[in-house]
Parts: sequence; structure tokens; C-alpha cells
Amino acid sequence: MNWTIHQTIMIQQLKVNSVANSSVLQIGTAGSIRSLSNLYNTGGFVEPAPELGTSEVNPVALVPLPRAT
Repeated sequence: MNWTIHQTIMIQQLKVNSVANSSVLQIGTAGSIRSLSNLYNTGGFVEPAPELGTSEVNPVALVPLPRAT
């Protein structure tokens, strides 16, 4: 059985609270979702980032996390 679907979508405002590496945002109907990952050097960096130092403050701990419910 073949289906042909025509649709028009008008979005006045779209708010996305979170985007992660494996997020999928789908608007409308999709027969299949194919993954795509692109890596861009938008800052024009020419060498790798420095390693995290062993300071007293853990830089990962400075990321604000939502309160557990």
C-alpha cells in the first residue's frame, strides 16, 4: 500500500529547550530519519585544545545542572 501525503506547516514560534548529540527534532511526517553529523571548525583553530589541568576546581563541576525531581 502506498500513501501520498501533502502537508503545509507554518510555524510562528519554535522553542527548543535542549539539544544533545543524539537529538531528533521532527516536524511533520517522515518515512525514515537518517542520521547526519557534521563537525565544523568555526573558530578557525589550528591546534588541539589544551588538556584539562589538575586545579583545585573541577571545571566539569561548573556546568549548571537542573534540579533533580
